[in-house]
Amino acid sequence: MRAAVILGLGCSARTLKSFQDDETIKWRIGMPASAEEADIILLFGGDGTVHRHLGQLVKLGLPVLIVAVGSGNDFARALGLGRVRDSLAAWRKFRQKATNVWLIDLGIVTALSDARYVETGAPHAEAGAPRYFCCVAGIGLDSEVARRANRLPRWLRAHGGYVLSLVPAIFRFAPFPMKILMASGEVDHNGEVIWQSRSDQPTMLAAFANSSTYGGGMKIAPKAKMDDGLLDVCVVGGMDAFKLFCMFPTVYSGRHLSISKVDYFQSDRLRVETEHPLEVYADGEYVCRTPIEVGVARGTLRVVIPRDC
Repeated sequence: MRAAVILGLGCSARTLKSFQDDETIKWRIGMPASAEEADIILLFGGDGTVHRHLGQLVKLGLPVLIVAVGSGNDFARALGLGRVRDSLAAWRKFRQKATNVWLIDLGIVTALSDARYVETGAPHAEAGAPRYFCCVAGIGLDSEVARRANRLPRWLRAHGGYVLSLVPAIFRFAPFPMKILMASGEVDHNGEVIWQSRSDQPTMLAAFANSSTYGGGMKIAPKAKMDDGLLDVCVVGGMDAFKLFCMFPTVYSGRHLSISKVDYFQSDRLRVETEHPLEVYADGEYVCRTPIEVGVARGTLRVVIPRDC
């Protein structure tokens, strides 16, 4: 068996020691150039490391085993790999039978061009290449929090950095106009997709989720499944800072869905428009600015998990 290894920030070859108990395994450090050069990829890192390599991982089509040693590990936890020993158990099972490979979806964010911003003097949002995400893409308050958290030292981000960044952001962030359009599943006489308005209101945040959690365990989309071909969308409407602050603890249990200002639905394709370009973050990383299209790439990534599939 041949294993390729991707090492995230703060990792070294010593991190591999517990996985190198079989001398017949041939190891390669770094991303393989083709699928013929490896049988599996071990990725040591958190959500950001996974996010930055998703495009290449999809192209290779190899099974990927995540080892949660990053500052944010929501994706690994969603796969049942929240601890290094979980990944070690999954690795040993894969070596024995390789029956624990799960085919999951990924989200896709595509920046769209919008000439309206030129007319208002705002920066022009240029169309760009699609970007995959594994957990959650967000606009609004959570993007602001991600931006603040990324400025913190790595060790602090791993120990409550999201919460530390959230509290001051809540009291400085104002609702913004946002429109979400859903693909109707029909086309017009020109073959263009017909879009229907799903949300058009002052908004605090909008999260487009492939997995249930982000920000270190916040269950923003508790009903999300990574193999159903759908994104779970959570939109928090405009509310004052105190109410938002009181709502925050309920996100860890998923009870925020019962709050009247929270809209929750599913879709496989959406468009998001804002009055001015706003930053979009996915898996804690900056992606682009609005307007955007968000969708699902069904059955795109093969991941190794602790259980048989």
